[in-house]
Amino acid sequence: MAGSTDSPLVNDVLTSFFARSKARAAAMHPDYHALWEHLEASTVGGKRFRPRLLMTVYRLLGGKDMATAATVAASFELLHTALIVHDDVVDRDFARRGVPNIAGTYRNVATAQGSSPERAEHTGMSVGVIAGDLALSNAHRLMGELDVDLLTRQRLGQILDEAVFASAAGELLDVLAPLHPTPQSVAEVLTMARLKTAVYSFEAPLLSAAVLAGADERLVTALGEFGRCIGIAYQVADDLIGVFGDESRTGKVGWGDLREGKRTALICHAAAQPQWPRIAELLSAPDLTAAEAAEVRELLIEAGARNRTMQLAADLTERALQALDQPFVPQAIRDGLAPISDVVTERIPA
Repeated sequence: MAGSTDSPLVNDVLTSFFARSKARAAAMHPDYHALWEHLEASTVGGKRFRPRLLMTVYRLLGGKDMATAATVAASFELLHTALIVHDDVVDRDFARRGVPNIAGTYRNVATAQGSSPERAEHTGMSVGVIAGDLALSNAHRLMGELDVDLLTRQRLGQILDEAVFASAAGELLDVLAPLHPTPQSVAEVLTMARLKTAVYSFEAPLLSAAVLAGADERLVTALGEFGRCIGIAYQVADDLIGVFGDESRTGKVGWGDLREGKRTALICHAAAQPQWPRIAELLSAPDLTAAEAAEVRELLIEAGARNRTMQLAADLTERALQALDQPFVPQAIRDGLAPISDVVTERIPA
């Protein structure tokens, strides 16, 4: 996907934002300043996928105010930071990209100061909640600082609000799903995927770019449909990674999703197969071993769940591309967004 030349603009917005925030925090307490430094560190180093998506589409639609677009893009990057920090707390993960995340960093601090393992874990999770709250509230703050007309600012604010609202719904459904005695239907799981991932990662940045560029409403709708389908495909692929991914690449324990008993399309496909009773017996076990996780993987393959889930991701990707196959969608947009399908394909573990 094009648009890498816009990254410095987004970086400048975030650098300025964190400089102001750290100065405010330092005036209150050194520990607060330190938290902001850790929050900034967790925001840098990522792929900046959502900002690049927004900036690319805005430019392809003829947008000229790249500084304003960069502020909108930075807002979505802060939202992404907030959600992954909170998601790590929900999943009880203390590492991301192979290094301690905010919760892991403060768990280590508490451990070094003599806290018990339980107390240290609680400390790390507590700081993770605080840090995520800060990133979330300031995503809205950045959006509110835009120098655009009132109607555009309101609409962009509504898109951001919908992204937060939908993400919370998706996370809640994800947390509650294992409480049900039987897995939900694949359709229900896909709805959860849209709410949790597709809206904020794909739909919202695409819609924001189109609104900021003053695009025709038909095009806005088509971009939203593309974002919905490709975003769900992305989450389906991500769920495959959670079970079959290479730990050296993901930086996470390879059976974390199995231990949590996450209800994914992969699990739903397996629920109607003969292998399900044994899979269900092992799922959600807090002391799930590597050997047991390997057994679940083999059973999922035997049940045909992995292949069906891989095909589902491919089908959703094709539907996303079809949403752009309209006469009112500029060829530049089709060409610019088509490579995103490769992003999904490359994420599917072989």
